[in-house]
Amino acid sequence: MLRHDTVRDRDLLVLPERVVVLEGHAGTVVGLCDGSRTVPGIVGELAERFPDAPVATVVPDFLDRLRQEGWLK
Repeated sequence: MLRHDTVRDRDLLVLPERVVVLEGHAGTVVGLCDGSRTVPGIVGELAERFPDAPVATVVPDFLDRLRQEGWLK
């Protein structure tokens, strides 16, 4: 579950046995993982929002890492 800690101004990924502090725009990426978007769709949306960022490579790698950790299905 994605939450925002207003005290620390950080996005948090709240899991059953841990809390992961998300840095930078990681919370934005996780927030787009709502089950209706594909990875290419998420990449496309983020490329529009952040045209100078290397989202085409960074975002799929980040999502793969989340899946490997079991934090995203």
